[in-house]
Amino acid sequence: MIPHLKIRGFLLLALLFVVCVVACHKEEQAVVGVEQTAVNAEHKAQATATVLDQQRAALGNIPLPTKSLYIDVHEPGAWANPFLSVDANTLNLRINLADANTSTMGQGTMLRPAGARRQELVLRPADLAQALIALPPGAWRYGRVVAVAESPTASAKDRPKVRRNLEAVIQQLNDLGIVVEDWPSR
Repeated sequence: MIPHLKIRGFLLLALLFVVCVVACHKEEQAVVGVEQTAVNAEHKAQATATVLDQQRAALGNIPLPTKSLYIDVHEPGAWANPFLSVDANTLNLRINLADANTSTMGQGTMLRPAGARRQELVLRPADLAQALIALPPGAWRYGRVVAVAESPTASAKDRPKVRRNLEAVIQQLNDLGIVVEDWPSR
């Protein structure tokens, strides 16, 4: 009977050993899976960071804003830099291009109206950075500053979504190194 107990003890010990090996292997697989997820997240963050760095570098040739140039501007129509109107699903980017003619003769007259150089673009929020990078330096008269306002035409039921989009746009502009001049909606 004693040899039977030894065999039984040995079998229990072997079974315990197999269970430990299997449990350790599963735990090791879980650790490998978590490690792979972390590596993938790090690669994605690095790719995002390099894209953001490239976008910042592209905007780097635009000088920092000079607040004294725009502190007295109180009407959205008088704002000479890019102006963003944020809606529930889109952004309205208004830009004023510089006059290509450097002569002062006829400037601001019917032959060279400032309104002819004003353009409005409707963008998806995801396209904002590329649109700002594509602007010529003459569109940034005050330096690297953008006026941002909620769309006055948005319906009351869309206001929460407009506000969330406005906050996301401000965050995106800050990430790009662009100063935000927040305008009240009118």
